[in-house]
Parts: sequence; C-alpha cells; structure tokens
Amino acid sequence: MGDFNLTVILDAIRRAPAGLSRVELAQMVGLSPQTISNISRRLLDQNLIVEAGKEGSGPGKPRTMLRLNPGGMYAVGVHLDPAVLTFVVLDLVGAVVKHSRLKTPSRTDPESIIGTIATEIRQLIQDSGVDPAKVAGLGVASPGPIDLGEGAVVDPPLLPGWDRVRLRDTLAEATGLSTLLDKDVTSAAVAETWAGGPSGAGSFVFMYMGTGIGCGVVINDEVIRGTSGNAGEIGHIIVDPDGPLCDCGQRGCVKSSAIPQVLVAQAEAAGVLDGSRGDRSAPAVQESFAELCALAYGGNETAVEIIRKSAVLVGRAVSAVTNALDVDRVVFGGPFWTCLSPAYLELLPELVGRSSATGKIHGVDVVGTGVGEDVGAVGAACLVLEHTLAPRSQRLLLEG
Repeated sequence: MGDFNLTVILDAIRRAPAGLSRVELAQMVGLSPQTISNISRRLLDQNLIVEAGKEGSGPGKPRTMLRLNPGGMYAVGVHLDPAVLTFVVLDLVGAVVKHSRLKTPSRTDPESIIGTIATEIRQLIQDSGVDPAKVAGLGVASPGPIDLGEGAVVDPPLLPGWDRVRLRDTLAEATGLSTLLDKDVTSAAVAETWAGGPSGAGSFVFMYMGTGIGCGVVINDEVIRGTSGNAGEIGHIIVDPDGPLCDCGQRGCVKSSAIPQVLVAQAEAAGVLDGSRGDRSAPAVQESFAELCALAYGGNETAVEIIRKSAVLVGRAVSAVTNALDVDRVVFGGPFWTCLSPAYLELLPELVGRSSATGKIHGVDVVGTGVGEDVGAVGAACLVLEHTLAPRSQRLLLEG
C-alpha cells in the first residue's frame, strides 16, 4: 500500500508542471497530512522530487512547492521501425536529453539489427553524460504484432524474418538494462500521456503514421493494450470498397490503400516518381515518400491528389475508431507525420467532425503530437517511467 500511495503522490506531482504543495496533495489524493509528509520525505531522499520555492498570497504561511527532479531518474528508449532506428535518453519529466537516428540496416535479419541497436544504446548513454546508475531501464517500441509475455516480435508484415524474435530478453542481455517491450503505436500513446501536454490528457486515439498505420488508445488517462497487448491494429479497416486487393482477401483496407509504400507506388505509376530503381526496402520508401510530399507542397497536382486522397481514406478509418471509442481527440504523429501534416490538418477536422456520431454532444479535435518526431522512441523510454512510477493496481496486491 505504501508503494502505491507513493506512486499516486508522484503521479499527481508529475501532472502539475507548476508543482503542488503538501496541502494541495492532501486535498487532491485524500491522504492524511502526515502520510503526505512521510511520502514526500521519501521522494526527496530518493531525489525524485525537489522543493521548488514557496508560493502563497494572503494570510497564512507560504507553501513549499514540490516538483519532479528532472535528473532524479533517466530512461532509454529505442524505436524499431523498418525504415529507421530512433534512440533517446529521457529524463524524469519526459524531456529528451540525447537522441540519435540510424537507417535500419538493409539486412533485416534480427541478429544484425539487434547488434546495431545494442551498440548504439551503449554509445548514446555515454554521449549523454548521464550517470548509468540513474538509468532505470530500456524501453523498446516495435511494430506489431508482439507477444508481451515472451517479449517477442511476432512476424510483423514489414520486417521479414522476424518471427517470434525475443527482442526484449536479447536486448536486456546485450545492454545489461532492465528492458520492456511494447508496440510502437502503444508506446506513442504512452509518450503523449507523459510528455505531450494538453493533447495527452483524457481520452484520445493516437494515429501512428509510420511505415504502417496503427492507433494507440487512451481512455480516461489509461493506455488500453487489449487482451494480448495488440490493441490498435487498424490495417484491415476497409476505407475504399473498390480499392486495391489486400493480403487479407478484402479490398480497400488501410494497409492496401493508404500506407506510404502504397502512395509511393501510386506516384511511380503516375510518373510523378521514378520507379525504375526497383528498391522496395523501407528506407527507400521513406526517401521516396519524402520526395512525393515535397512535390505535393511544391504544387505538383498529381502528388497533391495522392496525398489528399490518402487523407480522406485515413479519415474514414479515424471516424470508425473515434465513433467506436467516443474519445475527445485524435492525435497524429510518427516518422511520416511531418510530411503529411499540412494536408491532413487541413482536411481531417471537417471529415472527422462530419462523420462523428457524437457531434451534437461534443467535438472531436484533430491535432498533431505534442511530443515531436521521435514520439515512438520517447514512448519507449516512457514505458520505463510508466512501469516504475505510475500508479498501478498490481501494487496493491499483497504477497504471501
């Protein structure tokens, strides 16, 4: 119970950037002033919080404000994307201390990629100047599906050869860090709740625009993972009944109609991009997709139409999800979001609003992530902070 109360106090302080006094904490969480005082002392002794000056006006003694100590704890995050590997060191308030980015090796065999990841993690911690003893652990964001129990990646569509690769345990052994694994879309949603500001509060879906498209789900500030940890797989929502055939046997799924690889192929077929290179690797798709977006925003009408049509199709998937879940907002992010954001933010608010089943009750905001382009890696690091510090009902279970 004591550990649970400690995490409740810490979480309350985390959610108040300006800080909270002990009196405010007692009023907020319903614990006695003495309990608040005792827990605050523990947190101060552990360097997880600091006393950050006094505030108060009018009669009475000014109150000492408690805030998170950014340097009290750190976490490392890595995002495994078929196109790019992203790494961050995060402090306790969710700020990026150091980051790096590498192209995913063209050899997609797990051993090669895991070796690259482990080497870069060691170098990143060294370059960050952070005391390794203060690193609480490593979080890994991976394409799904995953097996949470085994810590394994289970044959993701765009990583050939990754069938039941025990990524969590292998990286833990290679780095010496306690390691957590979660889906990239779930990790992105976690990042938004920890470091996204107002866009990460309440109930929202995080639309992850990467090599594939998926969504993370947050309901009343709680990240929803599903029975097996694979919630948010939206690739087979039908958004164009007359669209391309999908590998699932249906036509016009998100996966066969709107992911970057498909848009690049459409641009090549239309003569907008040079399709003679024949390179279909994820890094090559990322480069071609950036070129497509540059052409669109430079005024190429065919490129514009490809991007705008994709916004309409993704909007249909978003509407299906938001109507099913009744959320406050849709947050977009991921490595391909920067290219798409101008067109999507122009078109999607109206598309989603028009299709909303709750439009006469509340609006559904459409916004870009408050975390930034590294949201997958930031989310991976936030997995460690969430696991270590967030209130969880399991902490209430008694051993014996």
